[in-house]
Amino acid sequence: MQSLLNRKLVFITGKGGVGKTTMAAAVGMMAARAGLRTVVVEVGEQSRLTDLYGIPRPEPGVETGLEAGLSSVSIDPDQALLEWLQALGGRISGRVLASSGTFQYFAAAAPGAKELVSMVKIWQLTKGDGRRRSTGHDLVVVDAPATGHALGMLRSPQTFGAIARVGPIAGQTQHVRDLLEDRERTAYLAVALATDMAVTEALELEDGLQSQLSRGLDAVLVNGVLPRRFTPAELERIAVFDGHAGRPSADGDVAAAAARAARTIHDRAQFQHNQVARLRRRSFEVLSVPFVWGARLDLEAVQGIADRLERRMES
Repeated sequence: MQSLLNRKLVFITGKGGVGKTTMAAAVGMMAARAGLRTVVVEVGEQSRLTDLYGIPRPEPGVETGLEAGLSSVSIDPDQALLEWLQALGGRISGRVLASSGTFQYFAAAAPGAKELVSMVKIWQLTKGDGRRRSTGHDLVVVDAPATGHALGMLRSPQTFGAIARVGPIAGQTQHVRDLLEDRERTAYLAVALATDMAVTEALELEDGLQSQLSRGLDAVLVNGVLPRRFTPAELERIAVFDGHAGRPSADGDVAAAAARAARTIHDRAQFQHNQVARLRRRSFEVLSVPFVWGARLDLEAVQGIADRLERRMES
């Protein structure tokens, strides 16, 4: 994990609903604590990090400070493409362009255009002057869409580059491609739950990165992992209590229910650790993030995850 802080871009994706935004926020917090000026980029019409901090949602494209050294910004791909076409169209207003058929036609006819202009905006955020740490960003953390769409974003320089071979957009396309392929500047993280489908998708992401960019995952963050609490001897003792099921004693019924609950949790934890073992058989680093017991994941809980990542870096 230490090498992450030596990059310019950390790209985070995974199956939908696995906690990508939580992990992106935690990585951003960890980097800011290390003294890096860090921005977390959310792709799409969302701004969940400002919600986490209790800050009013800004307009897409407006960078918002969250805490010392940490900010966030959201990129709306449709708006990014509209702004790019408006720049090409000179004085044509965004409202007129958006209401015309030109925008819809171009968006449909140019494969990878929205994804590419989003990636160009991300690349621009990484361009801080390395000689003056007070300007620009030291680290850009991308809270990317789910795996399939994220791979589409990463593939966009090749997809759109086949169309735009000359001009400014061609140059920007090459800059983005160079950044994504550079092992010194870019890291790729997958987030997964310890389930069969989520782990399989993380492994498929690894394969997709290899085929598209000749890159692999730098690490997988496995979210919501339960601890293994019981030894085989303890499980045998628990099984004895389960034998009270069906007896008239109320205490026996309670003991049997508790024993069954303990066994269920143990079996679930064992299954999760088997899924983690699938990931560990690959060459990337795997970090388990414990399940957070609570009604919701608040700022304090995310800060706790950042603490764990920080300790892992120091070990």
